Amino acid sequence: MTGEPVSVSGDVRARVAGLYVYPVKSCAGVALNDAQLSPTGLALDRAWMVVDAQSQLLTQRQWPRMALVRPRMDADGLTLTAPDMPPLRLPLEPAEKRPLCAQVWQHTVDAWDAGDAAAQWLSDFLQKSDLRLARFNPAVQRLSDMHWTQGIKAVNQFADGYPLLVLGAAAVAALNQRLHDADPARPPVTLARFRPNLVLSDIQAHDEDRLAEIRIATQAGGLVRLKPVKPCTRCPIPDIDPGTAAPDPRVLAALAAYRADPRVGGVLTFGMNAIILEGVGQTLHVGDAVGADWNF
Repeated sequence: MTGEPVSVSGDVRARVAGLYVYPVKSCAGVALNDAQLSPTGLALDRAWMVVDAQSQLLTQRQWPRMALVRPRMDADGLTLTAPDMPPLRLPLEPAEKRPLCAQVWQHTVDAWDAGDAAAQWLSDFLQKSDLRLARFNPAVQRLSDMHWTQGIKAVNQFADGYPLLVLGAAAVAALNQRLHDADPARPPVTLARFRPNLVLSDIQAHDEDRLAEIRIATQAGGLVRLKPVKPCTRCPIPDIDPGTAAPDPRVLAALAAYRADPRVGGVLTFGMNAIILEGVGQTLHVGDAVGADWNF
C-alpha cells in the first residue's frame, strides 16, 4: 500500500529527476521511472560484467562498442540488443551456477558464468575471442574503500567502487553552456556520458559536491538516506558518444578547464559517489522530494 510521503528537511531542497541502472558494466544504461534500492545500489545495477580469458573486465575505455549494447529489463530477465545482432535473452540468475573468477580493478570476485550463448554473442559483437559474461553472486560482499566511507561497510556489485553515483542536472547544463560557448555548432552532450544512477534537479551546478547527506521521501511513506563520500574521478568514457560509440574528446578537454579536483589530487571529477545509510528495500520514483544538508 502506498503511504503518505514523509517530510524531508534540510538546507537544500531538490527532486529526483532521473533514475538509471547499467545492468552490464560499461554497456548502455536503462532509464527508469522507479527503482528499488538494494544493499548494493539500485536493483540490478552492474549485476553483469564482461571479462576476457584472463578474467579481466572490459570497459568502454578500450572497447567503445560496448556503448552500443543496450539492455532491456523485465520481471523475468534481461535482453541485450546491439546493431546487426539478434537479441540475447538472459535470466536474472543462470540456471547452472558455474563459478567464474572476475577481476574488477583491484578486487577478484567469485561470480557465476552467464553461459556459452552470452559468451559467443559478446565475442561476436566486440570482435574479441574468448569473452565471458560474469553474473555477480549476491552472496559475495565487495566493499567500498572504507577510507572514503569513513569506516562504514558499503557493498557493491560490479560498480567501479560505490553503490550509487549522484549527479545534478545543472552540472550537465553548465558543461553544455561551456561547450556551446566554445563551438555553437556542436550539439549538446547528454548525461548518459556520465552514467549517473540518481539525477537531482532544482540545485545549482555541482551542489552535489557539497552535500553531507541526501534524504529522499518515497511514495510509500519511507525514507532513504544517502551519504556522498567521494568525488567521481573521470576516465575517457565521457569522451565516447553513447549513441554512436565514436570518440569526442571535447568533453574532458572542457572539464579540464574547471573540474580539476584537489580532493583527489587534481584529477577531473564530475558527480559524487554515495553510499546507503538507510532505506534498503524502498522504491525510489522520479519526482520524489529530496532534502539535504551542506557539508561545510
